Amino acid sequence: MNSVLSQGQTINGKYTVVFFLKRGSYAETYRVKDSNNNIKLLKLFFYSRLHRTQFNANAEIVEIEILKKLNHPNIVKFHDSGDVVIDNQKFAFAILDFISGETLSDKMKREQNLNPYEAKDIISGVLNGLNYLHNQADPIIHNDITNLNVMLDLSNKIPVPKIIDFGYARFQSQPNKDFNKIGLNPFYTAGEKFNLVFSIQGDIFSVGALYYHLLFGITPWFFEISNYKSDALLIEDQILSERRKPLKVLQSNNKISPETIEIISKALHLQPESRFQSTNEFIKALNGEFQFENSIISEDTNTKTPNNITKKGDGFKSIAGMQDLKDTLKLDVIDALTEKDRYREYGLTIPNGMLLYGPPGCGKTFFAEKLAEEIGFDFFQIKPSDIQSKWVNASQENIKNLFDQARKNAPSIVFIDELDALVPNRDDSGVNHMNTSAVNEFLAQMNNIGAEGVFVIGATNRPNAIDPAILRAGRLDKHIYLPPPDLEARELMFKLYLKDRPIEIGMNYQSFAHATEYYVSSDIKFLCDEASRMALKAKSRITSEMIHKSIEMKKPSLSRSELKRYTDIQSHFDGNNDNTNKPNKIGF
Repeated sequence: MNSVLSQGQTINGKYTVVFFLKRGSYAETYRVKDSNNNIKLLKLFFYSRLHRTQFNANAEIVEIEILKKLNHPNIVKFHDSGDVVIDNQKFAFAILDFISGETLSDKMKREQNLNPYEAKDIISGVLNGLNYLHNQADPIIHNDITNLNVMLDLSNKIPVPKIIDFGYARFQSQPNKDFNKIGLNPFYTAGEKFNLVFSIQGDIFSVGALYYHLLFGITPWFFEISNYKSDALLIEDQILSERRKPLKVLQSNNKISPETIEIISKALHLQPESRFQSTNEFIKALNGEFQFENSIISEDTNTKTPNNITKKGDGFKSIAGMQDLKDTLKLDVIDALTEKDRYREYGLTIPNGMLLYGPPGCGKTFFAEKLAEEIGFDFFQIKPSDIQSKWVNASQENIKNLFDQARKNAPSIVFIDELDALVPNRDDSGVNHMNTSAVNEFLAQMNNIGAEGVFVIGATNRPNAIDPAILRAGRLDKHIYLPPPDLEARELMFKLYLKDRPIEIGMNYQSFAHATEYYVSSDIKFLCDEASRMALKAKSRITSEMIHKSIEMKKPSLSRSELKRYTDIQSHFDGNNDNTNKPNKIGF
């Protein structure tokens, strides 16, 4: 659809359109330059599309009237407003600061979840902005705090969160009938707001949902709403029903303190009177200055459990190269799980398991996650923190419980990262009795597990440190070496990592691939990120020169001697060892 304004068009004699940014249900946004050549954001409102609740008693647009009153470092800054007639149609416009950065949603698409320190800084900034809104003479309720409506201003060394988009904002003195809930994200919306009751505690609930989302990569009490089609009331009823259950604490790569979970659960309480009663209370709780009690945390909060998630995503399409490995898994695992009857005719089931080994940064964990997405079955992920803090110092009963869960949810995938930490070689004099018990239990559970619909994937950078009994037939049957990406894969990786970024036309991906021999996939992502930072600083598109400059600055993380060590291990697994009396370089 064509935008209303065109490049170079001047509005109100002061603002020249640079280019169109996006269109919403009732407004379009543009990047413009003012008379002093400063970049600003212009929001153009369609009078004809605004809902009646978006006007005040004086027929003024509430969003613009609210923005006029605001001046805070954590809130987008207002500069000007007015009306304009274009092709005999009347529009309103507001001029705001152009924020050089990205939304939290964009950041989370890359990182999925944030570390607790970064998340706390962002939430603190959002709360400071809301505290300013809530303490106006006539308090202002934002009503739409989500990861889409918080921008990270990256123009300085330290990112500054800024609240944007005041389309649902209302003065507290306005009656409920002046509020329209259509279009709000239900997972961020407090229950009372479904009945058009907006309040300070409603904003606090939304911040709690945002905090949870930042830490765990998913909104609290999430479920798939597509099953309910477009029945808004049915969705709301189901959301309220889910919220009557204890708040679950999901497995995370990061160590999240019990105090943080308590704060989030307090903010997310079903009853407004049981939440923080002000943003100032919320801020004090973050700083350890406010004591409280609440009771909506799951009983499993302090018990680490395997990450059991039905994966949804692009699967193998997200992986550049590795076609042979994809084809192998398609034949041996995916088809065996989805076409059981056909495989049963040939007396075949899925193999028991697979070992992914290779240098750090070659995508072993990423590949396992994408396999789970490709199949769409339950994915149980065990991480080093689970092993060290619970499994090694607890009984082998924990391993049994994991496999029992996997069998119960079969067909399923169990992925164990850093397998050498869970099942070290029992002949190693440094392995204690607790580790030996864990190895014995793991061996017992692994026997013919494939016949029960469970596929085990182990990943390691140290395959020579794993107990050899795990790697024999009937357990981890397949041993897959993930080497540094070849020329074609490196070219595909550059295309993949740069796909959704602002790049110049005619990028020479092949030249990048030729310049990055021995670079692993994590190295290549780092190079793309570094080039993006250069472009962000220069306020330009990412160029080939920036990519090559980042390559010059970053050496490959894998040395040739390290690569030789892994190829020797591969030769051993593939049975290519020399059968002379000369000892093997690496053996089991």
